[in-house]
Amino acid sequence: MSQYSHQPTHPQGPEPQYYGTPGSHGGGHDGGPYGDHGGPGGHGAPRAARNGLGTAALILGIVGALSGLIPLMFWLAGILGLIALILGLTGHGRVKRGEATNKGVTLTGAALGLVSLILSVVGAVLLFKAVDEGIKEVDKALSGQEATKKDGTAGGAKADGKGGDDGTGGSGEKATDKALGAGDSAEYGDKLTVTVSAPVKYTPSAYAAGHTKGNKARLVTVVIHNAGTKKFDATGVLATARAGKDGTQAEQIFDENAGTMFQGGILPGKKATVKYAFSIPADAKNLTVEITPGFEHKASQWELTL
Repeated sequence: MSQYSHQPTHPQGPEPQYYGTPGSHGGGHDGGPYGDHGGPGGHGAPRAARNGLGTAALILGIVGALSGLIPLMFWLAGILGLIALILGLTGHGRVKRGEATNKGVTLTGAALGLVSLILSVVGAVLLFKAVDEGIKEVDKALSGQEATKKDGTAGGAKADGKGGDDGTGGSGEKATDKALGAGDSAEYGDKLTVTVSAPVKYTPSAYAAGHTKGNKARLVTVVIHNAGTKKFDATGVLATARAGKDGTQAEQIFDENAGTMFQGGILPGKKATVKYAFSIPADAKNLTVEITPGFEHKASQWELTL
């Protein structure tokens, strides 16, 4: 027998074909007809980290916090702060779910958003407070200071109009609610005192303006004493008068001896005196003189007997 008679014979055929890298069959982790990590049985490609919300929160938080430090920009700080806080918390939620990797950025953005909101609230409170104080100051200026009554010769003008001393004798009554008498003074909150004397007969000059023939002329002396600490602008002092029971407007007389206005300023501790002459109907028995020291002071009235 031949030496090959006991060896089995096998039909010859094509060798099996394998796809992918050696050691892999039918697709797997390392290759196959679907490519690496793909196809049936694969785990899928890893997704990229979603860090955009955290980054946006950080940027908005920084801008919002800086805006909160700028006056009148509190509204922008509030808007950006709110958005930054929402984005930061949402981004932190992604970090917890493993969808993002910027935990520190999200927390910082949320914290800056909260700071921006706080600065926004503080800025709004300060602005509203400033506006309220401004409105009060305007109301105070528009309404004017009220004066209290000082009896007698306080403020420097006696009843005869020749001036006097600096006595006090204040009564505490509101001078703006009730007419004062001759020689009484109206003292305002800024220590400005206005005193009007009793009327005295006056003879206008031949060239006087404002005097009506047949009327009688009377002269009153007005003294302003600045006992405060600030210079008083006397250019805004206004004097008017009414006469008789019907309150007829008494025309002011202007000549070389009367009718001048208060001019310039009155320094603290100083006085200024002006004489006003009025043309009054012949049958009038009283004269009401009203003095308005300025825009910030209410008018005070003196009821004078003729």
